[in-house]
Amino acid sequence: MVSDAFWSGRRVFLTGHTGFKGSWLALWLARMGAHVTGFALPAEEISLFRMTEVQDLITHVEGDIRDLAAVEQAMVRCAPEVVFHLAAQPLVRESYHTPVETFATNVQGTVHVLEACRRITGLKAVVCVTSDKCYENNEWVWPYREADPMGGHDPYSASKGAAELVISAYRRSFFDKAGSPLLASVRAGNVIGGGDWAKDRLIPDIVRALIASEEPLIRAPGAIRPWQHVLEALGGYLLIAGRLIEGQSWAATAWNFGPADSDVQRVEWIADRLTAQWGAPGWARGTEHGPHEATILKLDCAKARSLLGWRPALTLADTLAMIVDWHRPVADGANARQITYSQLDEYRYRFRAALAGASIE
Repeated sequence: MVSDAFWSGRRVFLTGHTGFKGSWLALWLARMGAHVTGFALPAEEISLFRMTEVQDLITHVEGDIRDLAAVEQAMVRCAPEVVFHLAAQPLVRESYHTPVETFATNVQGTVHVLEACRRITGLKAVVCVTSDKCYENNEWVWPYREADPMGGHDPYSASKGAAELVISAYRRSFFDKAGSPLLASVRAGNVIGGGDWAKDRLIPDIVRALIASEEPLIRAPGAIRPWQHVLEALGGYLLIAGRLIEGQSWAATAWNFGPADSDVQRVEWIADRLTAQWGAPGWARGTEHGPHEATILKLDCAKARSLLGWRPALTLADTLAMIVDWHRPVADGANARQITYSQLDEYRYRFRAALAGASIE
């Protein structure tokens, strides 16, 4: 269900395709031959979308998911078999500055996408992407399962918990009838990878400093996160979409896709290894004291492992090496799309082997 044969020619509607994760997914789908229509706000000037010229590979539509009529119009024109909803205000710290916009985008925007889906004849599958931060985080050491309560201390986390409640309500109220599309939500850990330029995110902040030959400043070195390459999460999303397309209603639920337990690491662990691989002398502790952010968060992915056969194909060390191998040559003028495709193709091989239970060295 992650093969060219399965996806070639399928009509896909993808919200948020100008973002970091959305650009990687658009490239993967296009690589497999899918007919992708992307709907999103204009891309940032410095972004994976622009660097890899994603707009040349898909139907690119600029729009705001807070505009129901615009979402409906674009989706009707696409007439998709499957919808991936990734559009969001994705940053915790930004949500403290723009809480109204965060809730409007992440909650009401999800309502708009699902409302539009109700209008589409022939739609088979809807995959809504939320976040590992949707859970009521009690800062405990054991991981969260899909049935644990939704919550959120900050506006971003609360908006993702609320979006999950919206998705559950639509599933049970409107997508539970014969012939209705099947609807799932997916939750990943802290996705990282080449081409992420977001502000106030660890990897982009470190990379920007390293490119400028500056010492990275780390504001919360003791924080623990479930780090994973963006492609690990996207592979899980594609697996779920495939199950839904084939009408497997048991998959129409919530799913966690997180890293192996050994890759749930402290921020300082990431900073040490990323700067060392870059060849930089190290990093410094930042003095900024910002708003509340969780200090520990883990995901339980037993459900995806047992029911889908999904498992990580990369170690965290692999992921950090891929980030350096993406950003260093691009900073030196290399073709970003070629490097991205090279990493995508290598990952697809490793992912198929992981699904088959093979060991990759």
